[in-house]
Amino acid sequence: MTDQLSHEQNHLLAGLSAETTQRLAAHLEPIHLSLGQVLYTAGSALSHVYFPIDAIVSLLYVTENGASAEIAVVGNEGLVGIAVFMGGESTTSRAIVQSAGKALRLPVHHLKAEFNRHGEMLHLLLRYTQSLITQMSQTAVCNRHHSIDQQLCRWLLLSLDRLPGDQLDMTQELIANMLGVRREGVTEAAGKLHRRGVIEYHRGHITVLDRPRLEQLCCECYAVVKKESDRLMPYSMTLPMTDSSGDDTPSL
Repeated sequence: MTDQLSHEQNHLLAGLSAETTQRLAAHLEPIHLSLGQVLYTAGSALSHVYFPIDAIVSLLYVTENGASAEIAVVGNEGLVGIAVFMGGESTTSRAIVQSAGKALRLPVHHLKAEFNRHGEMLHLLLRYTQSLITQMSQTAVCNRHHSIDQQLCRWLLLSLDRLPGDQLDMTQELIANMLGVRREGVTEAAGKLHRRGVIEYHRGHITVLDRPRLEQLCCECYAVVKKESDRLMPYSMTLPMTDSSGDDTPSL
């Protein structure tokens, strides 16, 4: 690894002891993940797991007719490829890079060897998996019961938590594909946020201007996911949530 890319930049790896880190360090390969890059497809055997640093990876389910919807998002809080230590070796989802950036890649057999020591890696990965399942479950509920406006707010907040700043490079078409909705719905929802001064949007570049207001406009799904992640993992991904005055599901 280089000085510019440290295991400590991924919160999951940073939660390991020096002894465990030393065993893994020689096998962690720094790589760049490009926008749209597919890390694995449904049914394929995984050769590596990925620990994002400043990249974001979407886990998508793709139907037979090509429609897709995001079931979870992974950034510097975790890893991509939980199937390898859950015993399945493959998964029905697809992992695609949503936001380009850096990551550390680890061959599957090295992760399995550490996991099978039945030590801290096992416990840390199981807690991370529980937090990821919570995100998947809450995403399903959100997509079924909440408006596109609220889904967009949730999606923006989850993405921001995994980036170093307040800016995202993302087209409305790609956001629509992630949410599994029509592009026109995302355009309308983003327009509302823009008019309220919450975001600034120009040619695929989104800047969040007012995060506290974005949290207020979001449904309860973001807070549920964040609270569980903070409870289970040995770090706090983001700044404390602002008070939304008790209204969990305000409209835009």
